[in-house]
Amino acid sequence: MTKLTANEPHIHPDCEISNSSFGAYCEVGRGSRVLNSEFGDYAYCDRYADIANCTIGKFANIAAFTRIGPTDHPMANAAQHHFLYRSADYWDDTANDAAFFDHRASRRCSLGHDCWIGHGAIIMPEVTLGIGAIAAAGAVVTRDVPPFMIVAGVPARPVRARFADSVIERLLALAWWDWSHDRLRAALDDFRALPAEAFLEIYGG
Repeated sequence: MTKLTANEPHIHPDCEISNSSFGAYCEVGRGSRVLNSEFGDYAYCDRYADIANCTIGKFANIAAFTRIGPTDHPMANAAQHHFLYRSADYWDDTANDAAFFDHRASRRCSLGHDCWIGHGAIIMPEVTLGIGAIAAAGAVVTRDVPPFMIVAGVPARPVRARFADSVIERLLALAWWDWSHDRLRAALDDFRALPAEAFLEIYGG
């Protein structure tokens, strides 16, 4: 029997998951926290990923110790401490600031199909990472990233595209991430052995 199934995500020990959904063949690494997020089919995160308010595409690859959609503090106020919005933790006669939490949850980020978030990278709220893009290890991504672009650094800057524009266009047209599980299996040997250009010559796009 395979470790991953179409019916239930494979969730490792010590995870904290709240208000989140998972597609087929998903995996959540040990000690990860997933809040108010959606994992597309085959998406996974490795150990101790911290993910909030994010829509995650199919086949997304999220490495260990990453931070996706880090939450913010009220910087324009006189104080930015928890007591402003987690007030019920400090006083019996007050409630938490629901409007603040609603605003925080609305600042969603989006990870494209088959993107790769490297070890320790941070993807800020409201950022969109394109299909097939790569955020290098330790990158802090503060701006949208086009499909198949590699970004690195603090703040992250484009390094290079993974492929020529013509190959990117054909991969986007092929959209293999929408293939059925059986079709992926049938093409597995070619996925493993062929560079993208040769793969496209066989499968179109």
